[in-house]
Amino acid sequence: MKITRVEFLANKEPIHLAEPWRPAWKEPDGGYTTSFNLSLYKVYTDQGIIGYGPNLGGDPELLRGLNPFHIGQFWHNYMGGRRAGNSGKRAAGLEIALWDIIGKAAQQPVSQLLGASRQKIPVYAATSRLLEISQHIEQVKSLIDLGFKAIKLRLHRPDPWSDVEVVEAVRNEVGDTIELLVDANQNNSSEVYKFWSRRTAQQVARELDLLNVYFLEEPLPRNDVEGLAEISASVDMFIAGGEHVPTVDDFKSHLLTGSYDILQPDITLAGNFGIIGLRNVSNVADFFGKLVIPHVTGNGNFFIMLAATLQAMATVDNCPMVEFPYDPPILIPETMQTLLAEPIWIDTDGAIEVPSQPGIGIEIDEGQLALEVSLAWEI
Repeated sequence: MKITRVEFLANKEPIHLAEPWRPAWKEPDGGYTTSFNLSLYKVYTDQGIIGYGPNLGGDPELLRGLNPFHIGQFWHNYMGGRRAGNSGKRAAGLEIALWDIIGKAAQQPVSQLLGASRQKIPVYAATSRLLEISQHIEQVKSLIDLGFKAIKLRLHRPDPWSDVEVVEAVRNEVGDTIELLVDANQNNSSEVYKFWSRRTAQQVARELDLLNVYFLEEPLPRNDVEGLAEISASVDMFIAGGEHVPTVDDFKSHLLTGSYDILQPDITLAGNFGIIGLRNVSNVADFFGKLVIPHVTGNGNFFIMLAATLQAMATVDNCPMVEFPYDPPILIPETMQTLLAEPIWIDTDGAIEVPSQPGIGIEIDEGQLALEVSLAWEI
């Protein structure tokens, strides 16, 4: 089998959001987003099998004439990052498309081919905005009513103690009926926001620990491994991070120093992980007794990135849950799962059934949205 043709699929019209959106990590000076876009690779083979992957800007020429079953070589050549030149190609979307082809050729979901250890995975609802305390309380209550068992709140206010007040108010209102997760977003960039010092991060962590927070995400920049390790050693709650870590190997210092209790690689954000990378980092983390809760980006390509993430994490034992961006009326299936006839959604246990169609588990319906198709190359 070999790849014979690659097309790009993109939405013709913007996927409009119900209201302008400025997520917490862009506060206070970031712009507002009013719509999402999606862009996919559609990869053809000489045996009539078609695979899909999110277009991250990786060059589809990397697939020319490739046997999809040589995916290990593809990952090491373009995504592994062990040596200069073996990463930075933003090839994770191409890797996902290859796995989609392999699964379809075998008529099995990828997780089954790789040795699944479970059929469903808990998720947490990742909210995205800074709201008033009363709004946060009502939002969390509505998410609990929908069936979510774990919910993430965002911090990024000018006064970190105002952030703590929000978490305290929510915890006091809902009690210990759910797991509360907190994202400090201290690894993002801003020209205006005053990022936390080590001392502030330590103080906030201690207060959140008293509120029985499950994890505190990125209380310091990811490269401050010493500061993160100090915080991790001083509190009972988990310290998490790593969505911006570029390659599997770049988690080495965090593992050796104990900076993160929970690693949060993203299957596509850095462009170098893919399904193989998520499995690799999970296996290495397990040697160190660490957990992995993958980050999943909320945008127009969310549905395919989530499906691929679930396939990978169904094969490892140290993943207690997966991120599920959900923040009505913006981050919802209507804006992030536009090409699925049936959206991926939680069950009564707050978990998601691992998609079971051959390949990465989902059936993409191109008729769900007006798409623009363009040819990348063809043999």
